[in-house]
Amino acid sequence: MRLPTYLLLFGSLLAGTHPLFGQAKPQKVLFVGNSLTSHGPKADIDWQGNWGMAATSLDKDYVHVVTKALTAKQGVTPVIMVKNVADFERHHVGYDIAGKFADAAAFKADLVILCIGENVAALPTPEAQAKYQEQVAALLRTLQSNPKVTLIVRSSFWPSQTIDTALRKACETVGGTFVDISALSQDERNFARSERLFKHAGVANHPGDRGMAAIAEAIVKAVK
Repeated sequence: MRLPTYLLLFGSLLAGTHPLFGQAKPQKVLFVGNSLTSHGPKADIDWQGNWGMAATSLDKDYVHVVTKALTAKQGVTPVIMVKNVADFERHHVGYDIAGKFADAAAFKADLVILCIGENVAALPTPEAQAKYQEQVAALLRTLQSNPKVTLIVRSSFWPSQTIDTALRKACETVGGTFVDISALSQDERNFARSERLFKHAGVANHPGDRGMAAIAEAIVKAVK
């Protein structure tokens, strides 16, 4: 039996999905990261995937676990954009943030999830730490193209006190939410090498399915 129109309208208002009131948020989610976020096939390290290294499949990397969880939590599947910015990590001093991140800014995400730090070289001096913090803050401001955006910054899976402190301070500078996942690396079960054999130690050192799920859980908990 078809429900009367007014009942359908009332139900959609309660669910927050009627066009007059907009879809549930976030509608657009931007994931900015490195190989843990997305990495294409690379034969010389025996990696054939095209998703977060070293999850066993696309749906097991943290990006897609988060997306699935947000879909269940918000009642609508978000549109996602995934951007690998390992080059920013390695060459953040003098990096062309505005030019290189123009596409990400144009996306105007409702939710930005920044997961970097693993490829950043040691920051041996206060000056180096301050510069990295400054560049990360500039990156986050560039990604704040939507004035209502929520920013989440995750600490490194391979923790570094200096790098993670700079990430946290940059996050605080722009009013984001910092998610500390440093404890995950203390559990060997979170590494891909504990789940299966790899020919390349660098790939094996990435989070496996369990580690990816743990990263995703920490991020989703931070989404209000």
